[in-house]
Amino acid sequence: MSAEPLEIHLEERDLDRGLREDVRVGLTASPKWLPPKWFYDARGSELFEEITRLPEYYPTRAERAVLDAHAHDVAAMTGAKTLIELGSGSSEKTRLLLDAFTRHGDLGTFVPLDVSVSALRSSTAQIAAAYPGLRVRGIVGDFTRHLDRLPTGGRRLVAFLGGTIGNLLPVERAEFLTATRAALETGDWLLVGTDLVKDPAVIVPAYDDAAGVTAEFNRNVLRVVNRELGADFDVEAFRHVALWDPEREWIEMRLRAERPVRARVLGLDVTFAAGEDLRTEVSAKFRPAGIAAELAAAGFARQAFWTDPDALFGVSLARAD
Repeated sequence: MSAEPLEIHLEERDLDRGLREDVRVGLTASPKWLPPKWFYDARGSELFEEITRLPEYYPTRAERAVLDAHAHDVAAMTGAKTLIELGSGSSEKTRLLLDAFTRHGDLGTFVPLDVSVSALRSSTAQIAAAYPGLRVRGIVGDFTRHLDRLPTGGRRLVAFLGGTIGNLLPVERAEFLTATRAALETGDWLLVGTDLVKDPAVIVPAYDDAAGVTAEFNRNVLRVVNRELGADFDVEAFRHVALWDPEREWIEMRLRAERPVRARVLGLDVTFAAGEDLRTEVSAKFRPAGIAAELAAAGFARQAFWTDPDALFGVSLARAD
C-alpha cells in the first residue's frame, strides 16, 4: 500500500511567522532565549543524526534498547489499530514498533506527524515500501498545536519518543499531556520516552561532546536566523555551553558571547555583553514516579515502565482513563 498524500496543517508561511515571533520575543527577553525547534533545518537535522551516533550521546541507544526488548509488549498490551508518532523525523526507531505490530497482526494505519514536509515525504515513502500492508498517512503539523487533527476511530497508540518531552518546560508539558489526552478516547494509549535522572558526569558530556558536534548544532540556530530573517549574527563569536541544573533536574544548552556582540534582526538592534548567555534548549531528566504523576494529572494511567539495562532511559506506556 503506498503512502497517501501528506495532510498539511502547517505551511511555510506559518513556520516563518513562528520564527519571527520567537526571535522577536526571545531576543528581547531577559535573559535571552530561542526555542530548540529552530535548530532543525536540513543542516541541523544532519548534525543531530550525527550526535545520535556519538559515544557520549546515550539516549538514542538506550531508548532503542528499550524498544528492542519491549516493542512486542507494547503491541500485545495495546492491540492498537492505528500508530501515531509525534515529531516523527525519520521514524527510524518506530520501525521496531512497526515490526512488532506486524508480527502481532493488529495494526492497519501509521500516522507520522512532523513539521518538515521533506522529512515526512521521505519517511512515509520508505515506510510504505517496507510495510506494504500498512496504510501510511503523514501529517505536516506541530505537536503543540495540531493534536486535534489526529485521525479518530479504532484503538490508537500515540508514540512520543526520543525524550523530546523533556524539551518542554513543566507548564508546557502539562499542557501538552492534557491536550494529548483530550485528543484521545478512553482506552487509547500513549507511549512516551523520557531520559532519566542520573550522574551529571554521564549527562553533561552527551550535550557537550569532545568532537564539538553538539556545539555546531547549537550554533546552527543563529545560522538559521541569519539565513531566514536576514540577520547578521557573528556565529563564531558564541561558545557552546551545557550546564546541569540540579534543582530543576535539567540540562540547559546555551550560547555564550565571548566578546560584545551586536546584531540587527527584524528591525531590532540585539546586543550581547561579553559572557552573556542565550538559552537555546532545556532538556529535563525524569524520575519514574515523577513522569507517572505527570501522566496521571493529565488523565493517563501508566500500565508499564521499562528501562534499558543501565537504567539510563525510561519508556512509559499509559492508557487514557
